[in-house]
Amino acid sequence: MNDELPALPWERSRRRTAPARIPLTRDRIVDAAYVVLDREGYEKLGMRQVAAELGVAVSALYSHVSSKDELFELMYVRMFDDWDLPEPDPEHWREQVAEYARDGRARLHKHRDMARISMGGIPFGPETLPYMDRILGIFRAGGLPDRVAGAAGDVISTFIDGFALEESMWETRRRESGQNSWAEMRETLERYFEELPPDRFPHLVALSNTMFENSNDDRFDLGIEIIIRGLASFVEEVEKTEAGGSSGTSAPEDERP
Repeated sequence: MNDELPALPWERSRRRTAPARIPLTRDRIVDAAYVVLDREGYEKLGMRQVAAELGVAVSALYSHVSSKDELFELMYVRMFDDWDLPEPDPEHWREQVAEYARDGRARLHKHRDMARISMGGIPFGPETLPYMDRILGIFRAGGLPDRVAGAAGDVISTFIDGFALEESMWETRRRESGQNSWAEMRETLERYFEELPPDRFPHLVALSNTMFENSNDDRFDLGIEIIIRGLASFVEEVEKTEAGGSSGTSAPEDERP
């Protein structure tokens, strides 16, 4: 007799319950921010747009995220999720650095304008320190002097961010110019440099057919190779110095002038 009776027709609307609200969390806010970023771009990403995407009042966001700057920081930190850097290997440090750079660029490309957030935010925090420590460990395992290893991480990160930012800027220019593809854009740029006055710009004209002939992947790999070869030259200097010091050819300390 305690079973609930069916609702009368005019009572059914009263018994309808509102759908359960999904709790607002930082993760949901970051997810929504990425949606807005991919759709609208960096310039139009703000707290109001994120709130609208979630269907909540802007004030609700501030219970979880203090400001737009903190939101950008959370988006940047998310980029490092599930990034497993290898244990430093002295025999393969060059390959490890190159792979680290490629992975970093790929992660920036997962979302539109992510390079702008990366370059404009705090370069590191508690969540990213393990990644910084690991890449420094790879440099040191390869034999880089400490003063070079300490700067190399910043050099690599700046190159990755700058390259990805340039790619996004060129893509924006391509869309605005009405070019249908990057191949079409490349041909336009090549013609522009070819038609420059050779007496004023001899090198730009001479290299006009080579500056844009490679894909972005090829250009990125070449840039990383240039950096790695430069770093390796410091390792070679250390090895030569150590070899010279152990050759026994130097004069005893008490006989030196």
